[in-house]
Amino acid sequence: MPDAAVPETPQRFHVSRAEGAVFDPKGLRSFFSYRDLGIAEATAGRFHAHVIRAKEACRDGTGAHRHGLDFQMFYVLKGEVTFWYEGQGEFTFRPGDAVLQPPGIGHELKLCSADCELLEITSPAEFSTDAV
Repeated sequence: MPDAAVPETPQRFHVSRAEGAVFDPKGLRSFFSYRDLGIAEATAGRFHAHVIRAKEACRDGTGAHRHGLDFQMFYVLKGEVTFWYEGQGEFTFRPGDAVLQPPGIGHELKLCSADCELLEITSPAEFSTDAV
């Protein structure tokens, strides 16, 4: 059996352990803290993954915005979160729900519970955010 070709990639093996994990209170939203999973560094910026944890319930929304990226998805680990999506409407997501937000879609986080926790994956790691 021939060896499968392994594509050249800037990715390297990486492990992020839950034990001793640190949630940084600085980030895009003041009511969240963020646990960087080290994926941006391991993929030379091609991807980013982090766990987003609410510091408090969000009731004021984030304002409608869009991101300049190629891929964005999140998976709800705990609690609940409500988003509005341009052309789609408003949705409330609970543990086990996953959402693919297509590139450039306008959206707004409207509400989140105090125990909300999300896993978010984006590509590329760095991207712009603009108001809608």
